[in-house]
This record gives sequence, structure tokens and C-alpha cells, in this order.
Amino acid sequence: MKLSREEKKARLMVRLEKAADELLDWEEENPKPTLTQLEDIILSVRKAMGEEMADEIIGKMEAKTTVPGPRCPQCGKEMQYKGQREKDVESRAGAVSIERGYYSCPECSEGIFPPG
Repeated sequence: MKLSREEKKARLMVRLEKAADELLDWEEENPKPTLTQLEDIILSVRKAMGEEMADEIIGKMEAKTTVPGPRCPQCGKEMQYKGQREKDVESRAGAVSIERGYYSCPECSEGIFPPG
């Protein structure tokens, strides 16, 4: 399901407000933090927000094209498209769940998510 810009923004704003509350709660609980403690909490919040933003945009993108019948790495037969499946990947922004085309070999049952 493709979300509108307004829906995406609303979802991101909820997440940003939650992150801001967590940071402000931490600040209240730590009245005299060291510079290292400040850096640690800010980097942690930044990493979590980056992952959530990437998940919202990348993870919700609709597939543009499917990869036609790759060859099975096990037996060499042409693999069959089995639809979209969720896959966890590590992006530069952090861990993201995305939906990718999944292929299975009718001969040996090997399954893959082709690159793309």
C-alpha cells in the first residue's frame, strides 16, 4: 500500500516526537552528564531515527520491476518468481525490512532474493 506524502510525514513526526521525548527524559534523569555520555545518547537517538526513517521510506517502496527468471546457483535451472517476501537488510542508515522479489527453483527448491 503506497502512502501519501502527508501520511508518511505524519508517521515520521510521531517517531520524531517519541525520539525527542526519550532524549529529554534522559536529560532530566542525567543532570550533569559527561560529554561522552551526551555523545552516546545523541548518537543512539540519531541511529534509531535514521533506521526508522529509512524503514519508512525504503521499506515501504513499491517494487518497480521484477528480475526475470535467474538461474539457480545450485542446479542451473531457471527459477520461478514466487512473489514479494520480506527481507531484512543492513543499509548505510541501519537495519531495514524491505519487500523483495523471491525466486524458487522448481528442480531443487533453492530460494533466492536476486540483487537489485
